[in-house]
Amino acid sequence: MATEINKNRRCVIIAGAPCADAAFIRAVVLPDDYIICADRGYQTAVEAEITPDLLIGDFDSYGVGLPSGVEIIRLNPEKDDTDTLHCVKTALERGMTEFVLLAATGGRLDHTLANLSVTEYLADRGAHCIILSKNEKIELLTAGIHTYSGCKGLTFSVFPYGCKSIVLSYTGAYYPLNHGVLTHSTAMGVSNVFTDDTAEITVHEGKALLIINLNKEI
Repeated sequence: MATEINKNRRCVIIAGAPCADAAFIRAVVLPDDYIICADRGYQTAVEAEITPDLLIGDFDSYGVGLPSGVEIIRLNPEKDDTDTLHCVKTALERGMTEFVLLAATGGRLDHTLANLSVTEYLADRGAHCIILSKNEKIELLTAGIHTYSGCKGLTFSVFPYGCKSIVLSYTGAYYPLNHGVLTHSTAMGVSNVFTDDTAEITVHEGKALLIINLNKEI
């Protein structure tokens, strides 16, 4: 049975990428986070010494015994949604709106693309999501001004997502932009650099996928 949860808590979903960095995950998970493991994501949680609040999956890719005392939702292996999307839908039903996806990139490309689509699924439902790894922070930007502090020197790239083109403005970037148009068939938004302590990306039209490289050596 589901326990009562504080809807203001951040929901952290640990997905099943096989190359997840357990030490990084242990460092970024906060004590008050509501933690859901998607199938083999539980193995990563064990390696990171994290106790989840909820496990969801068909567990077809997880070969170790599941824990007692933790809520478990078992899925049919023959299903339309991915395990991660099931986690997202369950968290939304429980009133959560702030999401972090871990161990969601770096494995199979098709799984990575499926996890990227989760950012749009959540945005369309009024929730916010970032995909976080040791090397990257990924989020979907919708219309409005998005401010970034403490990113000076980091490389970032922006691409249209779910649309043919986007209209953007940048301040505090090596390549500034004023109502520039980026199309999905070209990669004009790749490899810019934050040059100021505080920078802004304004989305005037469309949806933009932002990828920030967290390693300055990349």
